[in-house]
Amino acid sequence: MSAAAPGTPATVALTTAGIPFTGHTYEHADTATNFGEEAAALLGLDDDQVFKTLVVQADAELVVAVVPVSGRLDLKALAAAVGAKKAALADPALAQRRTGYIVGGISPIGQKTALTTVVDETAELYDTVFVSGGRRGFDIEISPADLARATGATFAAIARP
Repeated sequence: MSAAAPGTPATVALTTAGIPFTGHTYEHADTATNFGEEAAALLGLDDDQVFKTLVVQADAELVVAVVPVSGRLDLKALAAAVGAKKAALADPALAQRRTGYIVGGISPIGQKTALTTVVDETAELYDTVFVSGGRRGFDIEISPADLARATGATFAAIARP
């Protein structure tokens, strides 16, 4: 963890599990609404390597989808990946309650309630990817394999351009 990395449930979970990561902070603008694109721009990264965390209602279960900020979540593909009939984005207030994070700072790691997690398979193209570190203005750089290990995630084709 870098000296600038704040202590969040995500960094605590990774540190406790002995999973290596690097924290990256940036100055979040209160007017920003596309948090992943903001992170990519301010950290000087390719949008394909920065991933957003979305909480989805898949049938009766909440599921976490992790997709590149350059694309969109394919809800049908996610539903198929988790064996659900249909999927829709979860209510933001419910997502916040179940994960323990605020919208724009939801990390796939260290959530209050462990949820089934699916990471888009394009993550495996990179040595490291960037995901929210648990607050706006903070991303974690982590290998895709370590991200899967930290979250119990599977990889599937769940994003579209």
